[in-house]
Amino acid sequence: MLGVVRVGEEASFVAADIPGLIEGAAEGVGLGHDFLRHVERCRLLLHVVDVSGSEGRDPKQDFEKINEELARFSPALAARPQIVAANKCDIASEEQIEAFRAFIEEKGLRLVLVSAATGKGIDKLPGIIYEQLRELPPVEIFTPDYIKPVVSGGGREFTAQKEEDGSFTVTAPWLERILEGSNMDDYESLQYFQTQISQYGVLDKLKELGMQDGDTVRIGEFEFDYIF
Repeated sequence: MLGVVRVGEEASFVAADIPGLIEGAAEGVGLGHDFLRHVERCRLLLHVVDVSGSEGRDPKQDFEKINEELARFSPALAARPQIVAANKCDIASEEQIEAFRAFIEEKGLRLVLVSAATGKGIDKLPGIIYEQLRELPPVEIFTPDYIKPVVSGGGREFTAQKEEDGSFTVTAPWLERILEGSNMDDYESLQYFQTQISQYGVLDKLKELGMQDGDTVRIGEFEFDYIF
């Protein structure tokens, strides 16, 4: 999940919340690959660890396991700068905090004590992140050359109808071929698809049928919620 974090009236940065990374994520366990692909675009990692060990876990082991998954997926990703947020500091002992602090600082990383329950340290965290981001260069990511999907033969005929459940169905083999050859996570592919449904009247027809923001649209085996 992406969100904009405001720091004061004019400064801001985009943050990606990547929950649930687990051991084996680099091999695709859970939603591993989906999550890790998002992390690739981040310049700075905020690594949140339960410093209290309240669930019988070792914060040092938790920290190491996640970093091992990052390294297995991409050594470059594992080398990204990190800030470590020691959560649940309100219920951790002084000995636990100091032991974890020594462990993290020995790695040359910054430790910030926070508590999601009490709010301790949370208000300072965006500023700390923003200041470090200002010093970091953009991430270089390999992007393959975009190849526009080829739609061979036939015209641009289509039919569209509103279903009883309020969703909309479009029948258009040429649009299905475009979708089959496109990656909708890719910006240019998405732009090309949107241009096609606009240029050939599909979007106007759906609006005429009463489609509103967030309504479900089906094209062949593809289904999505349309956002204007």
